[in-house]
Amino acid sequence: MQEHDQHASPIQSPRQLLIVVALAFIVPIAVIVLVSQLVTGTPHGRTESDPRILPRIKAVGTVVMADASGAKGNLTGDQVYSQVCKTCHEAGLAGAPKTGEKAAWGARLVQGQATLVAHAIAGYQGKAGVMPPKGGNADLTDVEVERAVVHLANQAGATFKEPAAPAPTAAPAATAAAPAAGPTAAAATPVVAAAAPAAAAAPDGKSVYEGGCVACHGAGIAGAPKFGDKAAWAPRIAQGVNTLYTHAIGGFTGKGGMMPPKGGNVALTDAQVKAAVDYMAGAAK
Repeated sequence: MQEHDQHASPIQSPRQLLIVVALAFIVPIAVIVLVSQLVTGTPHGRTESDPRILPRIKAVGTVVMADASGAKGNLTGDQVYSQVCKTCHEAGLAGAPKTGEKAAWGARLVQGQATLVAHAIAGYQGKAGVMPPKGGNADLTDVEVERAVVHLANQAGATFKEPAAPAPTAAPAATAAAPAAGPTAAAATPVVAAAAPAAAAAPDGKSVYEGGCVACHGAGIAGAPKFGDKAAWAPRIAQGVNTLYTHAIGGFTGKGGMMPPKGGNVALTDAQVKAAVDYMAGAAK
């Protein structure tokens, strides 16, 4: 009878050794795969309510390209004054009565609110100076200009009343019903290719000049070189057009006078200012 050796290895052949080694790798891998299938195999959210699911899939943030601009005509008299009127009326340029100077405003105030507003909107040429239409900013509404007139006049002792805000315009009613959807309607609708957008028109330097620059350059006020005066423009043109652009856009103070940024009309684009410079410089060559 053979005795069993308790210390003998159960692996008695190379084949058994290979089987044990293979099982040592395969069994853990199989267990890991089964556990992962158990965890990820069940669809999540099937039994959850929408209010619990939506917050998890909500976008992290939002992108805002541009805020909608306010309705036109909403500027106050003080805002219009700060953006447009201040350039001339604060320093008394182009014959403009200085802000709050009662002696200079007295003869104007007796003309009444309606006359002052009409001059400010349409422009006015007097003996002592010139008022460009809407102060040189054609984008202002009549109501905004009137508010600025009231603001200026009342600082000089007037008791003008603010104009009423314009009533909102009602949206036009629809005049035709939308066509019924369907294969027949779609087939009957002709396909029209969309026209390519037209290129933006280049700014008109003459219009910009007549809308604001003429207030000083028309009469040579505040040291401004008069329109068409070749002798006055020659040293400026000699500096180069880029220097003229820089002074006109950013403003400039020299020995002979001063140039407010964009002629005092900050609503003008750089392109519009450059077009006005080109127009005036071209007329002096």
